[in-house]
Amino acid sequence: MKRRIVVGLMSGTSMDGIDAAVLEIRGAGARSRARQLAFIAVPYPRGVRDRLFRICAAMVSSPIKPAEISSLNFQLGDLFAQAAIRAARRAGLALDEVDLIGSHGQTIYHDPQGSPPSTLQLGEPAIIAERTGVTTVADFRPADIAAGGEGAPLVPYVHYLLFRDKKKSRAIHNLGGISNLTYLPAGARLRDVVAFDTGPGNMVIDGLCRWLTRGKKGSDRGGAMARRGTVQEGLLRDLLRHPFFAKRPPKSTGREEFGAAFVSSLIHKARRRGMRPLDLLTTATALTARSIGRAYRDFILRRLGKVDEIYFTGGGRKNHTLLELLRRELPCARVGVVEELGWDGDALEAQAFALLAHEAVEGSAGNLPRATGARHEVILGKIVPGRNYRGVRLRRSKFKVQGSRFGVRR
Repeated sequence: MKRRIVVGLMSGTSMDGIDAAVLEIRGAGARSRARQLAFIAVPYPRGVRDRLFRICAAMVSSPIKPAEISSLNFQLGDLFAQAAIRAARRAGLALDEVDLIGSHGQTIYHDPQGSPPSTLQLGEPAIIAERTGVTTVADFRPADIAAGGEGAPLVPYVHYLLFRDKKKSRAIHNLGGISNLTYLPAGARLRDVVAFDTGPGNMVIDGLCRWLTRGKKGSDRGGAMARRGTVQEGLLRDLLRHPFFAKRPPKSTGREEFGAAFVSSLIHKARRRGMRPLDLLTTATALTARSIGRAYRDFILRRLGKVDEIYFTGGGRKNHTLLELLRRELPCARVGVVEELGWDGDALEAQAFALLAHEAVEGSAGNLPRATGARHEVILGKIVPGRNYRGVRLRRSKFKVQGSRFGVRR
């Protein structure tokens, strides 16, 4: 099994910067084996992050100039390219030793229920390929949406490759800006995997932290602030009536439902109730935990069976107050973090897009229709040739064809 060196690039809904992971990948499909060579997290320059927040808010509430989006798309492409170059150096590699880059980009709009359904990620891949010379796979979500899916979540295929177990039913749960779970029943085959967004992860908590501290803090580090407040059960019950929580999977969400407008509405409700700001933050932290517990009860335990283990990944796993609440909400399973399985919870999503890029050039489908709601399997991502394009071998596979009607294989 010839190895391929792939850099995965990711920036999530928290929009705090670019994660870059360098993987050595051998094999393809269900027989893929991956080893991390390096990982770095590169914060966005403050001005860039401010522009991103402003554009995301404007996408749903006011007109925005196309020039602003176009300019930011190319600027982010350059920042993603720089992150890939730095990650390769951290791994002790020259750029001509890197075979491929997989870039998720930065989502600024995601509306799979729109008319027509749509999604938009910035971080121009042509800039990445030009600056690095490395063939780049990017823009992973549109192919799934074109096939009738939600375009999210996309990492469950990678969770299956890395974390399935023959004897234990396991969930891998990402606590990013948005919270999403992947359920892997014992002995799972790909068609058995269930995955969906559960609602806000850190997004509402982070928005309230910025409001509480007048922009001085972007997150509640360790959950220290939330630990000092009290959950207001009346407001929490009201928030849990949001229709997204009751919606059956497949489903996905983002800033359009739980971003700046939701946070502003929450602050308004708290003021009308005369709540202390810290109590509002604590209640928002409880909202994340309570909605996650409800998702497991309603859509996993009652429909699919037991969960032996739940491993959390993403920035929210470092919020000790949130994790404590989650352990109370999830007595059905042993709760831990993915480091216990030998993987870096900060790097996992960047690693996922390295693996999805690898699967794309292998001609393998990267979506799970049961998770996204797509009509069929599709190859994810658009391939932008770099100077090494002729050297990117599209090898024939020994793996079983499952979607032969579409020229797609597992």
